[in-house]
Amino acid sequence: MKTLTLNIPEKIELDSKDTVKFLAAKLYESGKLTLGQAAEIAGLSKVAFSEILADYDVSFFNYPASEIIKDEAKI
Repeated sequence: MKTLTLNIPEKIELDSKDTVKFLAAKLYESGKLTLGQAAEIAGLSKVAFSEILADYDVSFFNYPASEIIKDEAKI
């Protein structure tokens, strides 16, 4: 696994665990990570990770609207 180091000014108070969960959620939302990959980065099971997605305004159903429209056209 790769390690990423972020330099954040001391005056910005961030909890490192919450920051990692937020980053994993947003990378999942953008399609850069699968649910399993994001859960692993966050240090959670898939179920636990899926339960915290709403905390970061991320939908569990990570399916672009354009794909839904394509699927509806096939029906």
